Amino acid sequence: MKITRIKLAYRIIIDNSSSSLWDKYVFEDTFKEYQMQSQQFNSRTSPKNTFRELLSENEKAKQLHFLTGIAASGYVEQLKGNFHRVTDVLGNNYFPFLNYQLDIINTDITDISKHKIGITFYTPLLNYFGIIEGNYLVSKNVESQNEYETIMFPVQNNLSICFIQTED
Repeated sequence: MKITRIKLAYRIIIDNSSSSLWDKYVFEDTFKEYQMQSQQFNSRTSPKNTFRELLSENEKAKQLHFLTGIAASGYVEQLKGNFHRVTDVLGNNYFPFLNYQLDIINTDITDISKHKIGITFYTPLLNYFGIIEGNYLVSKNVESQNEYETIMFPVQNNLSICFIQTED
C-alpha cells in the first residue's frame, strides 16, 4: 500500500494572548457571537456561564461550534484560500486551504479573557511524494501523470495529515 494523495490540516489557537490583528478581530467577534447564540441553549432558570458547563447540561449546545464559527467566516474569506503563517521552505508559497472548522475550546459569557477557540484549515487534495529532510513534499496538481510542480512544507507542530488515498 502506497500513499499517493493526502490532505493536510493546520490548526491555530486564538485566545486573549493572541497578538496578530486578524486573531484579535476573530477573537472579539466570535466571543460576541457566542454570547448571542448561547442564549438559545442556556436554561432561563439556571444559566451556565461557561461553554463546558452548558455543553454538559445541554448536548445540543455542540451546535455552538458551528454557530460561533459563522462570525469568523468573513475573516477567513479575506485570506483568499492561503494561510500566510505557514509557508513552504522557500517562503514563496502559502498553506492552501479549501475549508476550515472552528471549535470552541472554552469560553465564559461573563469573562472575555477566558474565550479560547481553535480554527483548523484543510488543504485540497494534494499529490504526496513523501517526507524529505523533515518536509512534506506535495503537489497541488493531482491531474498530471509525469510532471509535477512541487511544494515542501516543513513538518511542524499543529500541521498534520488528515486524509490519505492509497494505491495498491
